[in-house]
Amino acid sequence: MTLKILPFLCLLFALSNIQAQKPDLQFSRSEILEDLDYLNEFLKDAHYNLYAYTSKRKFRKNYQSIRTTVSKDSFNLLEATTIFQKVIAAANNGHTEIDFPGARYIAYAYSGGTIFPIEIAFENEKCLVRKNFSNNQRIDLGSEIISINSESMKTILSKVYPLVSAERDYLKQTKIEAISFPRLYWQLYGQQEVFEVELRNGSRTEKHTINAVDLVEGYETKRTEILDAQLTLKFYESAAYLNPGDLSGDEVIYQHFIDSAFTEINTVGKEHLIIDLRNNKGGDNSFGDYLVSYFADQPFKWCKNIDLKSSKFLKEHTRLYNDTTATYFQNILRRNDGETYHYEFEPYEPKTSEKRFHGQVYVLINRQSHSQSAVTAAQIQDYEFGTIVGEETGDYASLFASLFEYPLPNTGIMAKVAKGFITRVNGSKKRLGVIPDIIIPDLLRDEKDEILDGLLKRLR
Repeated sequence: MTLKILPFLCLLFALSNIQAQKPDLQFSRSEILEDLDYLNEFLKDAHYNLYAYTSKRKFRKNYQSIRTTVSKDSFNLLEATTIFQKVIAAANNGHTEIDFPGARYIAYAYSGGTIFPIEIAFENEKCLVRKNFSNNQRIDLGSEIISINSESMKTILSKVYPLVSAERDYLKQTKIEAISFPRLYWQLYGQQEVFEVELRNGSRTEKHTINAVDLVEGYETKRTEILDAQLTLKFYESAAYLNPGDLSGDEVIYQHFIDSAFTEINTVGKEHLIIDLRNNKGGDNSFGDYLVSYFADQPFKWCKNIDLKSSKFLKEHTRLYNDTTATYFQNILRRNDGETYHYEFEPYEPKTSEKRFHGQVYVLINRQSHSQSAVTAAQIQDYEFGTIVGEETGDYASLFASLFEYPLPNTGIMAKVAKGFITRVNGSKKRLGVIPDIIIPDLLRDEKDEILDGLLKRLR
Protein backbone atom coordinates (compact mmCIF):
# COMPACT_ATOMS: atom_id res chain seq x y z
CA MET A 1 0.00 0.00 0.00
CA THR A 2 2.78 2.44 0.83
CA LEU A 3 4.24 2.39 -2.66
CA LYS A 4 0.87 2.93 -4.29
CA ILE A 5 -0.06 5.83 -2.06
CA LEU A 6 3.17 7.73 -2.64
CA PRO A 7 2.27 9.54 -5.92
CA PHE A 8 -0.85 11.24 -4.59
CA LEU A 9 0.72 11.68 -1.13
CA CYS A 10 3.55 13.66 -2.72
CA LEU A 11 1.06 15.75 -4.67
CA LEU A 12 -0.94 16.59 -1.58
CA PHE A 13 2.21 17.67 0.21
CA ALA A 14 2.82 20.03 -2.72
CA LEU A 15 -0.78 21.24 -2.81
CA SER A 16 -1.49 21.71 0.84
CA ASN A 17 1.70 22.51 2.75
CA ILE A 18 0.91 19.76 5.23
CA GLN A 19 2.12 20.57 8.71
CA ALA A 20 4.16 18.39 11.02
CA GLN A 21 1.20 18.10 13.37
CA LYS A 22 -0.59 14.78 13.70
CA PRO A 23 -3.85 14.60 11.73
CA ASP A 24 -5.74 13.13 14.70
CA LEU A 25 -5.04 16.09 17.00
CA GLN A 26 -7.97 17.57 18.87
CA PHE A 27 -8.39 21.27 19.61
CA SER A 28 -10.52 22.89 22.28
CA ARG A 29 -13.22 25.42 21.57
CA SER A 30 -11.10 28.20 23.05
CA GLU A 31 -8.14 27.24 20.82
CA ILE A 32 -10.33 27.38 17.70
CA LEU A 33 -11.79 30.75 18.70
CA GLU A 34 -8.31 32.14 19.39
CA ASP A 35 -7.11 30.99 15.97
CA LEU A 36 -10.21 32.46 14.35
CA ASP A 37 -9.48 35.84 15.90
CA TYR A 38 -5.83 35.52 14.93
CA LEU A 39 -6.77 34.68 11.32
CA ASN A 40 -9.11 37.66 11.17
CA GLU A 41 -6.39 40.04 12.37
CA PHE A 42 -3.79 38.47 10.09
CA LEU A 43 -5.98 39.01 7.02
CA LYS A 44 -6.78 42.62 7.90
CA ASP A 45 -3.14 43.40 8.69
CA ALA A 46 -1.34 41.57 5.89
CA HIS A 47 -3.63 41.52 2.82
CA TYR A 48 -2.97 44.25 0.29
CA ASN A 49 -6.70 45.04 -0.05
CA LEU A 50 -8.87 42.57 1.82
CA TYR A 51 -12.14 44.15 0.72
CA ALA A 52 -11.42 44.44 -3.01
CA TYR A 53 -13.91 41.70 -3.94
CA THR A 54 -16.16 41.73 -0.90
CA SER A 55 -17.40 44.53 1.31
CA LYS A 56 -16.03 45.03 4.81
CA ARG A 57 -19.55 44.60 6.16
CA LYS A 58 -20.11 41.32 4.33
CA PHE A 59 -16.74 39.92 5.35
CA ARG A 60 -17.29 40.85 9.00
CA LYS A 61 -20.82 39.41 8.98
CA ASN A 62 -19.53 36.11 7.59
CA TYR A 63 -16.77 35.99 10.21
CA GLN A 64 -19.18 36.61 13.06
CA SER A 65 -21.60 34.02 11.71
CA ILE A 66 -18.90 31.34 11.50
CA ARG A 67 -17.67 32.23 14.98
CA THR A 68 -21.11 31.47 16.43
CA THR A 69 -20.97 27.94 14.96
CA VAL A 70 -17.95 27.07 17.13
CA SER A 71 -20.08 25.67 19.93
CA LYS A 72 -18.88 22.18 20.82
CA ASP A 73 -15.98 21.42 23.17
CA SER A 74 -13.55 19.73 20.79
CA PHE A 75 -12.62 19.85 17.09
CA ASN A 76 -10.36 17.66 14.97
CA LEU A 77 -7.96 18.93 12.31
CA LEU A 78 -10.43 18.42 9.46
CA GLU A 79 -13.17 20.33 11.25
CA ALA A 80 -10.78 23.14 12.17
CA THR A 81 -9.51 23.48 8.59
CA THR A 82 -13.06 23.66 7.24
CA ILE A 83 -13.99 26.41 9.73
CA PHE A 84 -10.99 28.56 8.82
CA GLN A 85 -11.47 28.02 5.08
CA LYS A 86 -14.97 29.47 5.36
CA VAL A 87 -13.50 32.66 6.83
CA ILE A 88 -10.58 33.18 4.46
CA ALA A 89 -12.46 32.21 1.27
CA ALA A 90 -14.95 35.03 1.93
CA ALA A 91 -12.24 37.45 0.73
CA ASN A 92 -12.91 36.05 -2.79
CA ASN A 93 -9.21 36.07 -3.64
CA GLY A 94 -7.61 32.99 -5.15
CA HIS A 95 -4.22 33.76 -3.58
CA THR A 96 -5.64 34.18 -0.08
CA GLU A 97 -6.54 30.72 1.08
CA ILE A 98 -6.13 27.71 3.31
CA ASP A 99 -5.34 24.55 1.39
CA PHE A 100 -7.29 21.33 1.23
CA PRO A 101 -6.70 19.32 4.45
CA GLY A 102 -4.22 16.91 2.92
CA ALA A 103 -2.84 15.54 6.21
CA ARG A 104 -6.26 14.37 7.37
CA TYR A 105 -7.08 12.98 3.92
CA ILE A 106 -3.89 10.90 3.88
CA ALA A 107 -4.60 9.58 7.37
CA TYR A 108 -8.10 8.65 6.18
CA ALA A 109 -6.57 6.86 3.18
CA TYR A 110 -4.21 4.83 5.36
CA SER A 111 -7.13 3.82 7.58
CA GLY A 112 -8.85 2.12 4.63
CA GLY A 113 -11.13 5.03 3.72
CA THR A 114 -13.51 5.01 0.78
CA ILE A 115 -14.59 7.78 -1.57
CA PHE A 116 -17.15 8.91 -4.15
CA PRO A 117 -15.92 7.41 -7.45
CA ILE A 118 -16.85 10.06 -10.04
CA GLU A 119 -14.77 13.10 -11.00
CA ILE A 120 -16.46 16.06 -12.64
CA ALA A 121 -15.69 18.75 -15.18
CA PHE A 122 -17.52 22.05 -15.52
CA GLU A 123 -18.65 22.94 -19.02
CA ASN A 124 -21.35 25.43 -20.01
CA GLU A 125 -22.48 25.78 -16.37
CA LYS A 126 -23.04 22.03 -16.11
CA CYS A 127 -21.38 19.39 -13.92
CA LEU A 128 -20.32 16.58 -16.24
CA VAL A 129 -18.87 13.15 -15.56
CA ARG A 130 -15.15 13.46 -16.32
CA LYS A 131 -13.93 10.13 -14.90
CA ASN A 132 -15.93 7.14 -13.72
CA PHE A 133 -14.07 4.90 -11.28
CA SER A 134 -17.17 3.01 -10.15
CA ASN A 135 -18.05 -0.53 -11.20
CA ASN A 136 -21.11 0.79 -13.04
CA GLN A 137 -20.11 0.92 -16.69
CA ARG A 138 -23.50 2.29 -17.75
CA ILE A 139 -22.46 5.76 -16.59
CA ASP A 140 -21.26 7.57 -19.70
CA LEU A 141 -18.51 10.19 -19.69
CA GLY A 142 -19.99 13.60 -20.40
CA SER A 143 -23.30 12.85 -18.66
CA GLU A 144 -24.60 15.73 -16.58
CA ILE A 145 -24.81 15.06 -12.83
CA ILE A 146 -28.14 16.36 -11.52
CA SER A 147 -28.00 15.15 -7.92
CA ILE A 148 -26.18 12.92 -5.44
CA ASN A 149 -28.16 11.18 -2.70
CA SER A 150 -31.24 13.29 -3.53
CA GLU A 151 -29.29 16.54 -3.07
CA SER A 152 -29.01 18.71 -6.17
CA MET A 153 -25.57 19.60 -7.50
CA LYS A 154 -26.54 23.26 -7.10
CA THR A 155 -27.04 22.68 -3.37
CA ILE A 156 -23.87 20.62 -3.04
CA LEU A 157 -21.80 23.29 -4.79
CA SER A 158 -23.30 25.97 -2.55
CA LYS A 159 -21.62 24.09 0.30
CA VAL A 160 -18.34 23.47 -1.55
CA TYR A 161 -17.85 27.05 -2.79
CA PRO A 162 -17.29 28.56 0.70
CA LEU A 163 -14.23 26.30 1.10
CA VAL A 164 -12.61 27.44 -2.15
CA SER A 165 -10.89 30.83 -2.45
CA ALA A 166 -11.45 32.48 -5.83
CA GLU A 167 -12.43 35.79 -7.40
CA ARG A 168 -15.31 34.29 -9.39
CA ASP A 169 -17.24 31.09 -9.93
CA TYR A 170 -15.20 30.28 -13.05
CA LEU A 171 -12.06 30.04 -10.91
CA LYS A 172 -13.88 28.20 -8.09
CA GLN A 173 -14.95 25.57 -10.60
CA THR A 174 -11.43 25.40 -12.01
CA LYS A 175 -10.03 24.80 -8.53
CA ILE A 176 -12.67 22.16 -7.74
CA GLU A 177 -11.60 20.30 -10.89
CA ALA A 178 -7.95 20.54 -9.83
CA ILE A 179 -8.42 19.58 -6.16
CA SER A 180 -10.93 16.91 -7.28
CA PHE A 181 -14.61 16.86 -6.45
CA PRO A 182 -14.49 13.47 -4.65
CA ARG A 183 -11.91 14.82 -2.19
CA LEU A 184 -13.99 17.91 -1.46
CA TYR A 185 -17.17 15.84 -1.20
CA TRP A 186 -15.43 13.70 1.44
CA GLN A 187 -14.33 16.83 3.31
CA LEU A 188 -17.93 18.01 3.55
CA TYR A 189 -19.89 14.77 3.97
CA GLY A 190 -17.41 12.31 5.43
CA GLN A 191 -17.34 8.62 4.61
CA GLN A 192 -20.38 7.24 2.78
CA GLU A 193 -20.62 3.79 1.26
CA VAL A 194 -23.50 4.08 -1.22
CA PHE A 195 -24.52 6.89 -3.57
CA GLU A 196 -27.64 7.38 -5.64
CA VAL A 197 -26.61 9.51 -8.62
CA GLU A 198 -29.11 11.15 -10.95
CA LEU A 199 -27.75 11.77 -14.45
CA ARG A 200 -28.96 13.48 -17.59
CA ASN A 201 -27.73 12.18 -20.92
CA GLY A 202 -29.25 14.15 -23.76
CA SER A 203 -33.00 14.13 -23.17
CA ARG A 204 -32.84 11.03 -20.94
CA THR A 205 -32.66 11.21 -17.14
CA GLU A 206 -31.69 8.13 -15.17
CA LYS A 207 -30.66 7.14 -11.66
CA HIS A 208 -27.80 4.84 -10.73
CA THR A 209 -26.85 3.37 -7.36
CA ILE A 210 -23.08 3.07 -7.03
CA ASN A 211 -20.79 1.97 -4.24
CA ALA A 212 -17.92 3.95 -2.81
CA VAL A 213 -14.46 2.73 -3.86
CA ASP A 214 -11.33 2.21 -1.82
CA LEU A 215 -9.63 5.60 -1.69
CA VAL A 216 -6.19 4.25 -2.60
CA GLU A 217 -6.75 1.15 -4.75
CA GLY A 218 -9.96 2.27 -6.38
CA TYR A 219 -9.32 5.98 -6.84
CA GLU A 220 -5.92 7.56 -6.27
CA THR A 221 -3.83 4.90 -8.03
CA LYS A 222 -6.11 4.96 -11.08
CA ARG A 223 -6.20 8.67 -11.77
CA THR A 224 -3.85 11.42 -12.89
CA GLU A 225 -3.84 14.93 -11.48
CA ILE A 226 -5.11 17.76 -13.67
CA LEU A 227 -2.19 19.98 -12.65
CA ASP A 228 0.45 17.75 -14.22
CA ALA A 229 2.80 20.03 -16.18
CA GLN A 230 5.98 18.08 -17.00
CA LEU A 231 9.29 19.08 -18.57
CA THR A 232 8.77 17.92 -22.16
CA LEU A 233 10.32 18.58 -25.54
CA LYS A 234 9.12 16.88 -28.72
CA PHE A 235 8.74 17.63 -32.39
CA TYR A 236 5.81 17.52 -34.75
CA GLU A 237 5.93 17.82 -38.52
CA SER A 238 5.31 21.55 -38.43
CA ALA A 239 6.44 22.64 -34.96
CA ALA A 240 8.58 22.09 -31.91
CA TYR A 241 6.60 21.52 -28.70
CA LEU A 242 7.94 22.62 -25.30
CA ASN A 243 6.29 22.16 -21.93
CA PRO A 244 8.46 23.93 -19.31
CA GLY A 245 6.69 22.24 -16.39
CA ASP A 246 5.57 24.27 -13.40
CA LEU A 247 7.37 27.59 -13.03
CA SER A 248 8.84 26.56 -9.70
CA GLY A 249 11.13 24.03 -8.06
CA ASP A 250 14.87 23.61 -8.56
CA GLU A 251 15.81 26.60 -10.70
CA VAL A 252 19.19 25.15 -11.73
CA ILE A 253 17.58 22.01 -13.12
CA TYR A 254 14.87 24.10 -14.79
CA GLN A 255 17.35 26.44 -16.50
CA HIS A 256 19.48 23.52 -17.65
CA PHE A 257 16.41 21.94 -19.28
CA ILE A 258 15.40 25.21 -20.99
CA ASP A 259 18.98 25.76 -22.24
CA SER A 260 19.18 22.24 -23.66
CA ALA A 261 15.70 22.44 -25.15
CA PHE A 262 16.37 25.62 -27.13
CA THR A 263 19.71 24.31 -28.32
CA GLU A 264 17.91 21.30 -29.77
CA ILE A 265 14.97 23.39 -31.06
CA ASN A 266 17.32 25.67 -32.99
CA THR A 267 19.33 22.70 -34.28
CA VAL A 268 16.23 20.94 -35.62
CA GLY A 269 15.10 24.23 -37.18
CA LYS A 270 11.31 24.15 -36.99
CA GLU A 271 9.42 27.24 -38.15
CA HIS A 272 6.95 27.18 -35.27
CA LEU A 273 7.38 26.75 -31.51
CA ILE A 274 4.49 25.70 -29.25
CA ILE A 275 4.91 26.45 -25.54
CA ASP A 276 2.42 24.66 -23.30
CA LEU A 277 1.39 26.51 -20.10
CA ARG A 278 -1.77 24.47 -19.53
CA ASN A 279 -2.52 22.55 -16.34
CA ASN A 280 0.25 24.54 -14.71
CA LYS A 281 0.40 25.46 -11.00
CA GLY A 282 2.53 28.55 -11.71
CA GLY A 283 5.40 29.62 -9.52
CA ASP A 284 7.93 32.43 -9.72
CA ASN A 285 8.55 35.16 -12.28
CA SER A 286 12.25 34.26 -12.55
CA PHE A 287 11.24 30.95 -14.18
CA GLY A 288 8.88 32.66 -16.60
CA ASP A 289 11.42 35.34 -17.51
CA TYR A 290 14.12 32.78 -18.22
CA LEU A 291 11.81 30.97 -20.63
CA VAL A 292 10.68 34.17 -22.37
CA SER A 293 14.26 35.37 -22.81
CA TYR A 294 14.75 32.65 -25.42
CA PHE A 295 12.28 34.18 -27.88
CA ALA A 296 11.92 37.84 -26.77
CA ASP A 297 13.23 40.42 -29.23
CA GLN A 298 13.63 43.27 -26.72
CA PRO A 299 14.25 43.79 -22.99
CA PHE A 300 11.06 43.04 -21.04
CA LYS A 301 9.41 42.95 -17.63
CA TRP A 302 7.17 40.24 -16.24
CA CYS A 303 4.54 42.82 -15.23
CA LYS A 304 4.00 46.55 -15.54
CA ASN A 305 4.44 46.96 -11.80
CA ILE A 306 3.67 45.39 -8.48
CA ASP A 307 2.18 47.27 -5.54
CA LEU A 308 2.94 45.83 -2.13
CA LYS A 309 1.86 46.30 1.46
CA SER A 310 4.24 45.96 4.38
CA SER A 311 2.89 44.69 7.70
CA LYS A 312 3.90 43.34 11.07
CA PHE A 313 3.26 39.78 9.89
CA LEU A 314 5.16 40.20 6.63
CA LYS A 315 8.19 41.70 8.38
CA GLU A 316 8.33 38.78 10.81
CA HIS A 317 8.04 36.33 7.92
CA THR A 318 10.74 38.17 5.94
CA ARG A 319 13.23 38.11 8.83
CA LEU A 320 12.65 34.39 9.31
CA TYR A 321 12.72 33.12 5.74
CA ASN A 322 14.20 35.63 3.29
CA ASP A 323 17.51 37.24 2.38
CA THR A 324 17.20 40.58 4.16
CA THR A 325 20.19 41.99 2.27
CA ALA A 326 18.23 41.87 -1.01
CA THR A 327 16.70 45.18 -2.13
CA TYR A 328 13.22 43.70 -2.49
CA PHE A 329 13.12 42.49 1.11
CA GLN A 330 14.85 45.60 2.48
CA ASN A 331 11.95 47.60 1.04
CA ILE A 332 9.52 45.50 3.08
CA LEU A 333 11.44 45.97 6.33
CA ARG A 334 11.96 49.70 6.13
CA ARG A 335 8.31 50.55 5.42
CA ASN A 336 5.81 51.37 8.14
CA ASP A 337 3.27 48.72 9.07
CA GLY A 338 0.28 49.05 6.75
CA GLU A 339 2.19 51.18 4.22
CA THR A 340 1.59 50.42 0.57
CA TYR A 341 4.24 51.16 -2.01
CA HIS A 342 5.15 50.67 -5.65
CA TYR A 343 7.99 48.34 -6.63
CA GLU A 344 9.47 48.04 -10.11
CA PHE A 345 11.68 45.25 -11.37
CA GLU A 346 14.56 45.92 -13.74
CA PRO A 347 14.05 44.91 -17.39
CA TYR A 348 15.14 41.37 -18.27
CA GLU A 349 17.51 40.96 -21.18
CA PRO A 350 16.80 38.49 -24.00
CA LYS A 351 19.33 35.82 -24.86
CA THR A 352 21.81 36.65 -27.58
CA SER A 353 20.48 36.35 -31.12
CA GLU A 354 22.27 33.08 -31.91
CA LYS A 355 20.63 31.38 -28.88
CA ARG A 356 17.11 32.67 -29.41
CA PHE A 357 14.30 31.09 -31.37
CA HIS A 358 13.33 33.39 -34.26
CA GLY A 359 10.23 31.68 -35.64
CA GLN A 360 6.56 32.01 -34.73
CA VAL A 361 5.71 31.25 -31.10
CA TYR A 362 2.35 29.91 -29.93
CA VAL A 363 1.46 29.62 -26.24
CA LEU A 364 -1.22 27.17 -25.07
CA ILE A 365 -3.36 28.12 -22.07
CA ASN A 366 -6.54 26.84 -20.45
CA ARG A 367 -8.53 27.53 -17.31
CA GLN A 368 -5.98 25.44 -15.41
CA SER A 369 -3.12 27.85 -16.23
CA HIS A 370 -2.69 29.22 -12.73
CA SER A 371 -0.92 32.18 -11.15
CA GLN A 372 2.51 32.82 -12.72
CA SER A 373 1.70 30.72 -15.79
CA ALA A 374 -1.23 33.08 -16.50
CA VAL A 375 0.96 36.13 -15.79
CA THR A 376 3.64 34.81 -18.15
CA ALA A 377 1.05 34.21 -20.87
CA ALA A 378 -0.21 37.80 -20.45
CA GLN A 379 3.37 39.06 -20.60
CA ILE A 380 3.99 37.22 -23.89
CA GLN A 381 0.71 38.52 -25.30
CA ASP A 382 1.30 42.14 -24.28
CA TYR A 383 4.82 42.27 -25.75
CA GLU A 384 3.56 40.41 -28.85
CA PHE A 385 6.25 37.77 -28.37
CA GLY A 386 3.78 35.06 -29.33
CA THR A 387 0.18 34.10 -30.13
CA ILE A 388 -1.96 32.83 -27.27
CA VAL A 389 -4.14 29.79 -28.03
CA GLY A 390 -6.78 27.97 -25.97
CA GLU A 391 -9.33 29.18 -23.43
CA GLU A 392 -9.46 31.97 -20.84
CA THR A 393 -7.40 31.35 -17.72
CA GLY A 394 -9.20 30.99 -14.41
CA ASP A 395 -6.81 33.44 -12.72
CA TYR A 396 -7.01 37.09 -13.67
CA ALA A 397 -4.17 38.54 -15.75
CA SER A 398 -3.86 41.40 -13.22
CA LEU A 399 -4.37 40.00 -9.77
CA PHE A 400 -3.82 40.11 -6.03
CA ALA A 401 -0.92 37.74 -5.46
CA SER A 402 2.71 37.76 -4.27
CA LEU A 403 1.56 35.60 -1.40
CA PHE A 404 3.20 34.55 1.82
CA GLU A 405 1.91 32.21 4.51
CA TYR A 406 1.68 32.19 8.27
CA PRO A 407 0.72 29.45 10.76
CA LEU A 408 -2.24 29.84 13.07
CA PRO A 409 -0.78 29.58 16.60
CA ASN A 410 -2.86 26.77 18.11
CA THR A 411 -3.65 24.49 15.18
CA GLY A 412 -0.56 25.16 13.06
CA ILE A 413 -2.78 25.42 9.97
CA MET A 414 -1.10 27.61 7.34
CA ALA A 415 -2.96 30.65 6.02
CA LYS A 416 -1.84 32.20 2.74
CA VAL A 417 -2.36 35.87 1.99
CA ALA A 418 -1.77 38.13 -1.02
CA LYS A 419 0.50 40.99 0.02
CA GLY A 420 0.46 42.74 -3.35
CA PHE A 421 -1.30 43.52 -6.60
CA ILE A 422 0.34 42.64 -9.93
CA THR A 423 -0.60 44.69 -12.99
CA ARG A 424 -0.07 43.01 -16.35
CA VAL A 425 2.36 44.55 -18.83
CA ASN A 426 -0.25 46.49 -20.84
CA GLY A 427 -1.56 48.19 -17.68
CA SER A 428 -5.09 46.79 -17.86
CA LYS A 429 -6.69 45.97 -14.52
CA LYS A 430 -9.84 44.47 -16.01
CA ARG A 431 -11.23 41.54 -14.07
CA LEU A 432 -10.52 39.07 -16.83
CA GLY A 433 -8.27 36.12 -17.31
CA VAL A 434 -5.83 35.94 -20.20
CA ILE A 435 -8.04 35.91 -23.30
CA PRO A 436 -6.52 33.84 -26.13
CA ASP A 437 -5.87 35.32 -29.56
CA ILE A 438 -7.13 32.02 -30.97
CA ILE A 439 -9.96 30.54 -28.87
CA ILE A 440 -10.23 26.75 -28.72
CA PRO A 441 -12.25 25.32 -25.78
CA ASP A 442 -10.62 22.58 -23.71
CA LEU A 443 -13.10 19.76 -22.99
CA LEU A 444 -11.85 17.96 -19.88
CA ARG A 445 -14.63 15.37 -20.13
CA ASP A 446 -12.70 13.41 -22.75
CA GLU A 447 -9.12 12.38 -23.47
CA LYS A 448 -8.84 14.47 -26.64
CA ASP A 449 -6.43 17.41 -26.72
CA GLU A 450 -8.65 19.91 -28.51
CA ILE A 451 -6.27 22.84 -28.09
CA LEU A 452 -3.02 21.27 -29.26
CA ASP A 453 -4.67 19.24 -32.02
CA GLY A 454 -6.61 22.30 -33.17
CA LEU A 455 -3.45 24.40 -33.39
CA LEU A 456 -1.46 21.70 -35.20
CA LYS A 457 -4.29 21.39 -37.70
CA ARG A 458 -4.12 25.16 -38.32
CA LEU A 459 -0.35 25.03 -38.77
CA ARG A 460 -0.63 22.15 -41.25
